[in-house]
Amino acid sequence: MSGFSPAFERLGAALAAVVLQQQETLAEFLPREDWSADLTARAYTSGGVTVRVALLGSYAARERTWLWGWANPQFGEDHPAVVPTLGIRALGERLSIPEFTTPEVDLGWYDGPAGHGGELVAMAAGGVLGGGGYIGAGYDGGSAYLHVDDPQAPPAAWDPVPVPRLLTSAVSLFPADPRLTLARLLSRHRVPYRETDAAVEARPPGGGSLRAHFDARGRFSGWEAELAAAGR
Repeated sequence: MSGFSPAFERLGAALAAVVLQQQETLAEFLPREDWSADLTARAYTSGGVTVRVALLGSYAARERTWLWGWANPQFGEDHPAVVPTLGIRALGERLSIPEFTTPEVDLGWYDGPAGHGGELVAMAAGGVLGGGGYIGAGYDGGSAYLHVDDPQAPPAAWDPVPVPRLLTSAVSLFPADPRLTLARLLSRHRVPYRETDAAVEARPPGGGSLRAHFDARGRFSGWEAELAAAGR
């Protein structure tokens, strides 16, 4: 039984594939080399590329806790890097998501496929804000998580080829509702789709068809793709 709340699990399921795709796009854009950050200036630099960022929070490896930026006494809710993230807490209050409103979240129970529970909090938080993705910036004892809030960071483009891989990876992290995971990814790219009892069928731009199959328990069980030939 997961220690995350049902509301958090469902939100994570809705956002997971979208976030994973955006993370891949960010990785292609932003070199992961020696980096520096000036949070007062909201600047993160890596490999000669500088992007505007906001502070989501941090994960402490020894304590296995997530601390929101607004709850960190070194920053607080009035800090320039924290102000852009306060909508996450407001959403948590509105939808009763305790992971978004608890100052320090105990994740000592987590034993799942992610490196640690803080990764999932960062994924959900980054998904709520949208934008260019998030960065895990390691420090001695843990990692700070920064949201990329910069128009130069490109949005993920529609590509049907990685969809089954993205769906499989997303569902491994947030298994609550695989149909919702796929539906939100399709909606993100304005790909029309319809649902049947056993499948989600989509008509991608440029022609062809996509079909995701689900078993009687709602689990993703198969994928079919018929894509139009280039130039047709």
